Amino acid sequence: MTDSKSLKVLLYADGTPHSFSATVYAASLFASLDNMQLTILHINESVQGSIEGDYNLLETWSTNPHTDWVEHLINDQDSEKEREYSEILATTNKIFARKGHNVSRQTIYSNSNIPDITEAIIDYATKKNFELIIMGTRGLNSFKGLIYGSLAHSVLNKSDIPVLLIKKLPQDFIDSYRSAE
Repeated sequence: MTDSKSLKVLLYADGTPHSFSATVYAASLFASLDNMQLTILHINESVQGSIEGDYNLLETWSTNPHTDWVEHLINDQDSEKEREYSEILATTNKIFARKGHNVSRQTIYSNSNIPDITEAIIDYATKKNFELIIMGTRGLNSFKGLIYGSLAHSVLNKSDIPVLLIKKLPQDFIDSYRSAE
């Protein structure tokens, strides 16, 4: 670690269900580590360069279950799933708000192909001295990953910074997470 008093963690969030699992896991980790500084990284598809700055946490993680990315996660599920996601988001928001000074959100721009996004994530993490990258993954095996491509595995294989890949979380973890706050 660069500073013995803090652990700098980068969470890559792209709005997919796999990214949602990584966000929940990072929030759970964040709640239990007092010395963790969390940056949530979003990538917009463009070649215009990068934007850095502070954002309002309420804009980052909305508790409104009707935002676009939450609708994508729910994907026309029943009202029980919608209630579950709303509870999970509420718990995540409480954790992020409670430690708000240690959470930031950054947006950078990249071409939309896997090699360019991989390079953008690693370049940003390296320049900002992050000590851990957390990402969601679909959990493709090596052969499927080779055929379909995998951003998470590309970052894992090319990064000198440790990468924690999170698959879809088990229901018992979700249940204990929802009841933790």
